[in-house]
Amino acid sequence: MSSSSLSRNWLLAAVCLAALGMPLSFTGPAVVLPAIRDALGGSPVQLNWVTNAFMLSFGATLMASGALADAYGRKRVFLLGLAVVALSSSLLTLAPGIVAFDLARALQGLGSAAAFAAGTAALAQVFDGAARTRAFSLIGTSFGVGLSCGSILSGWLAQGFGWQAVMLSPGAVSLLALCIASVSMRESRNPNAMDLDMPGTLSFTAALSLLTLGVLQAPDSGWGSPWVLGALVGAVLMGAAFVAIERRVAHPMLDLSLFRFPRFVGVQLLAAAPAYGFVVLLVLLPIRFVGLEGRSAIEAGAFMFALSGPILVVPTLAASLAHRFSAGAISAVGLLVCATGLFWLSRCAPGTPLGVMVWPLLLIGAGIGLPWGLMDGLAVSVVPRERAGMASGIFNTVRVAGEGIALALVGAGLTALVALQLGLSSAASQAAQRVTTGDLSQALALLPGVDRAALLNAYGAAFGMLLCVLAGVTVLTALVVFAFLRGETHPEESAVALESPAC
Repeated sequence: MSSSSLSRNWLLAAVCLAALGMPLSFTGPAVVLPAIRDALGGSPVQLNWVTNAFMLSFGATLMASGALADAYGRKRVFLLGLAVVALSSSLLTLAPGIVAFDLARALQGLGSAAAFAAGTAALAQVFDGAARTRAFSLIGTSFGVGLSCGSILSGWLAQGFGWQAVMLSPGAVSLLALCIASVSMRESRNPNAMDLDMPGTLSFTAALSLLTLGVLQAPDSGWGSPWVLGALVGAVLMGAAFVAIERRVAHPMLDLSLFRFPRFVGVQLLAAAPAYGFVVLLVLLPIRFVGLEGRSAIEAGAFMFALSGPILVVPTLAASLAHRFSAGAISAVGLLVCATGLFWLSRCAPGTPLGVMVWPLLLIGAGIGLPWGLMDGLAVSVVPRERAGMASGIFNTVRVAGEGIALALVGAGLTALVALQLGLSSAASQAAQRVTTGDLSQALALLPGVDRAALLNAYGAAFGMLLCVLAGVTVLTALVVFAFLRGETHPEESAVALESPAC
């Protein structure tokens, strides 16, 4: 094997390790959230920020990270991002309270964004054609390993060493990736890259932050609260300002003209699809299993492996199928399978044994695995190679921002549905907030006339209704994605089609 091929393979290994660490940062806190609450305290809103602080900072800075990587060096930004992830993982274990913990989670999201955007952009420079498709398929598989094994690993670490060990695991993986990349990765940049679009970055971050803040605060303060309305109105205004800025600046962070191409739009819709069909379950189900049903962290990890385990193998299958079928057809079929699993899962009440729940969980994971195996390769194939950093930033911003927004909206929706089941009173609303964060004892204390079985029944009914809504949205997304991507047979053709004036 030539030294060039060896260097490329080591680079791929480093980026795959970085991709492996990101789902550990995401799934681990969900498994140990009750332990974090017991150790650090916090209101339901503050506990929701344990997940959303990471997702928000990740999604809000991905495009900027891609632009910085193209301009100042992909290796430099990649290594810096990994170092920040390692540092923030250590800070999480030293946090004196939940607010400091949430701030460290936001810092961890910043580092993950830099590492992911720079790493995928660097890979796009050294792999071409079918080799690039295989490389990005391996990234998807690595991410899948983190998702599928993360819950079990987190459960084992939590039971044996405490929740702090769960927080340190992404940092350990990031340090290993940093050591590999520091000696094997060559520096690269886009010689035509321009300065960072700071007004666009700030307005986008403000819009996303205000939207998330408003949605998370709504169950506690009410949708009519001046604070909630102010945050939502501010999000709309900042979003409009972002679009206006991007239309006028000479070198925008987000090239809005790309959205004139149906295939590009289809890829962005595909990026958002897993958020409400799969990712939200990675947070909601561990809280349900551990906090409400009283299962151990290891047992909850086994349940979650049934959900995310298919991500280990199905993305590779999707990459093989892409040589015979269009990306739109493969993705649509996968989303329809996922929707079927969501509807089936809605029929599983709290306490349902694993032998029964495993089948809908496997369907959801297998269904989402089909588009998962194509998304990353499609994302960098719809623009010329020198814009790979921006393409990766746009795609992953849509994906991660969609996940953050979906988590906030779904969490607020579940809280509202539980409150509706319990009765529209102030106590019911407060109890519903506690239930959705896994704090069953506090919820029961707020409702002295309600026993544990009745509260779990109310939660189960609300959870079932929520899953039916998510299944319907997933079906609609499948139809739209098929319409936009059905004419594309191979991912590599997207860049050619995009550059052609006839498209």
